Amino acid sequence: MSSKSHPLKIFTGRVTRHLTQKICDSLDIDLGKSSCPVFSDGEFEPRFDETIRGAHVFIVQSTPPTADNLLELLLMIDAAKRASAYKIIAVIPYFGYARQDRKDQPRVSIGAKLIADLLSVAGVDRVITIDLHADQIQGFFNVPVDHLFVSALFVPYIEKMGLENIAIASPDVGGTKRANTYAKMLGVEMVICHKTRAKPNEIGNMTVIGDVTGKDVIIVDDIIDTAGTITKAANLMKRQGAKSVRAFAAHGVLSGPAVERIEKSELEAVYFTDSIHKDNSCDKIKYITVADALGEAIRRVYKNQTISSLYYI
Repeated sequence: MSSKSHPLKIFTGRVTRHLTQKICDSLDIDLGKSSCPVFSDGEFEPRFDETIRGAHVFIVQSTPPTADNLLELLLMIDAAKRASAYKIIAVIPYFGYARQDRKDQPRVSIGAKLIADLLSVAGVDRVITIDLHADQIQGFFNVPVDHLFVSALFVPYIEKMGLENIAIASPDVGGTKRANTYAKMLGVEMVICHKTRAKPNEIGNMTVIGDVTGKDVIIVDDIIDTAGTITKAANLMKRQGAKSVRAFAAHGVLSGPAVERIEKSELEAVYFTDSIHKDNSCDKIKYITVADALGEAIRRVYKNQTISSLYYI
């Protein structure tokens, strides 16, 4: 898939190589040649090992912690700009620091806006991402942002599971819009978990708003980090009579005790996309690839075709 004037080339950062290779396989093109030598003190120097002059360069890199993943993406964008790429598109399956999307207390950073500014200054022309933590982050950018959703990937999967009495659940009040979208697409009821937080990653009290008795509950979320909220919600719903509880989330950050909590919880299974690659031995954790969806988005952007039909992926 290329033209003589502006060929399509796809490159990857180190943390997302597994997904980028799948994207290239989906598009039937070769993964671009790049490397990232590391100095003894930990400093690294991403580089392109083939010409990219005049090319549409797509750089695929999620930006979970550590901050090296974000810095690697910025350095790759800068290198592409200095190598005379025609267009530079950052494909960020998981957009890190998105939880810092507003000034909700004194003397804190709006981290998501800072990251957007850094990407723009580095030289990016466009951003493609999946399930941002907050929709308004798109407005932090001064370049086009294609914000894709995993709902149309997850919903058919849920339908094929053959569950008889589904209820969609939001793990908190902030996720009700997302849960309502799933509930409408599936034509089922929605319940809400109301929680209070003592501090980040630590839950105070939780209650369930709605009836889950005899229901096959599907909890939907964008991020599962320490899994405290999702497992507490699942355990609470089972105590209130739910037949089964499963979770679907776009991004499996899975930090700290997350895997252990999922393993010991009442959750039958947790489904993520492969926006973040985690090696774990937990049988409850499943991955659904977004490679074909991202590949199609890349193809349409390259061909200057509409991608509005992909906005609810």
